[in-house]
Amino acid sequence: MATLSDVAARAGVSKSTASRALSTPALVAPATVERVLEATVELGFVPNRAARGLARGRSGIVALVVPTLSNAFFTPIIGGSQDRAAEDDLQLTVAVNALESSEDLRRFERLAREVDGMLIVAPRAADATIAHLAGLKPTILVDRELDGVDSVTADTASAFARLVHALVGEGHTRLIYIGGPDRTWQNTQREQAVAAAAGRSQVELEVLGPLLPTFEAGAGVTEEVLALEASVVLPYATDLGLGLLLNLHRAGRASWRLDPDDEGRLAVVGVPGAPMVDVDGVALGRRAMSRLAALINGLGGGPRAERLPVPVSWPQP
Repeated sequence: MATLSDVAARAGVSKSTASRALSTPALVAPATVERVLEATVELGFVPNRAARGLARGRSGIVALVVPTLSNAFFTPIIGGSQDRAAEDDLQLTVAVNALESSEDLRRFERLAREVDGMLIVAPRAADATIAHLAGLKPTILVDRELDGVDSVTADTASAFARLVHALVGEGHTRLIYIGGPDRTWQNTQREQAVAAAAGRSQVELEVLGPLLPTFEAGAGVTEEVLALEASVVLPYATDLGLGLLLNLHRAGRASWRLDPDDEGRLAVVGVPGAPMVDVDGVALGRRAMSRLAALINGLGGGPRAERLPVPVSWPQP
């Protein structure tokens, strides 16, 4: 396998000149750059990108930290981040870390020493923890906002508010919101948006939770939901809604028509066949990675919170 020394000898230049011709050609005479490039083609030499990166103090690796792999919401974010990283010639590594214990923090700090930047998905980690960790390397916080930290979020709160107004327009006057995990930024944003929209529309709102965003948790609140005698339920997450819907169906109380006068039955939004808040996780991951690449290259400017618009889809009649 050809080496840089072989290229330099073939081109009749020093090894350092050959290196500069490949890494920073603007600093080398054009004729010399041409000879070095011709030598690389003739010898089949492939520059070692990792070595070039290390010479600049970079590894070419970025990390995406998620609290778990069991939540399907994170999967498209990972996919979008990975695709976008490849476009910038970056290698993405995924680390599972809840960022809650002292050992979690030690593992994060070890990882931070090995990478050029971090994407952090940490819905429940303490604000002080996030602020500290974001100071270790260029960092983008994903789907959560914190003063002083760059972030990209999906604006689901605004989508939930639009959904409430649309349901009121359909004639619903008593709604239930089933909250997601406690101490999470997104759940707080959604609950506040739903409450504000219900207040503006002068309809009744009941709030249940906080709950884990799981099928089992949704099924577990069926009796509480039925006791509230509402006509429509807005769950924090699809899995919550699916668990509830199954039990409502078994009890003969599930409505499939979004009709507030459907004989005491309840509609559940956010599940297939019903209105849904459509978060594009791939776009969220791509945008976060694009912002991170800019930070790594010194192009980020001051800390900025960016919210991506989220549409509400309605089933076709």
